[in-house]
Amino acid sequence: MLRKIAKGAAYAVGGVVSAVAVYGAAAFGLSRIPVGSRSRPRPNDIEAYILSNGVHTDIVLPVRTAQVDWSELVPYADTPAADTTMRYIGFGWGDKGFYLDTPTWSQLKASTAFKAMFWLGTSAMHTTYHHQPNEGPDCVKIFLSAAEYARLINYIKGSFDYDAAGRVQHIQGHNYGLNDTFYEARRTYNLFYTCNTWANDALKVSGQKASLWTPMDSGIFYQYGR
Repeated sequence: MLRKIAKGAAYAVGGVVSAVAVYGAAAFGLSRIPVGSRSRPRPNDIEAYILSNGVHTDIVLPVRTAQVDWSELVPYADTPAADTTMRYIGFGWGDKGFYLDTPTWSQLKASTAFKAMFWLGTSAMHTTYHHQPNEGPDCVKIFLSAAEYARLINYIKGSFDYDAAGRVQHIQGHNYGLNDTFYEARRTYNLFYTCNTWANDALKVSGQKASLWTPMDSGIFYQYGR
């Protein structure tokens, strides 16, 4: 009996290890396959940024252009500082439990991670107002034509969850600093669609260079020589 239990446990552990290995190999291999191309500056292009905090990728855009004023969708007043001098806004998507209950990795609970990985949680949009970002190892400037930007606008707007009146749903009382806040979002976070997959797909939608698939920020930044 004990031998059977031990054998079953060994098979289970082996299966988990194999699954993790396959996932890791796929994440590495597919993140190295490029799609799209990096645009060179053209007249009237919109300057945008890909920004990572080391784990999570945001798409950072001008607050106002001829095509959209993001402060009308997500008002400055929703952030603690309500600083209207900030000229850029970053958008990120992710698991709501991670975002709201895990401000640092040291506070991560096994239950939060399990729910996020296996389609059991809900999602949130994280928006952060910025002064103009500086290019560096974790920040890349990209250039968008009006048509490319229009597709990106639709993609980002489509990631929010709206109330019956068509307004974004502010998650009050949660922020990391003075210039950020959270909103209810659509879709469900999982092993195959992470916060970085969302950002990578945003680049694909807008015709920018991206990975074929990546669950990690490193896959995105690899395509930009970082």
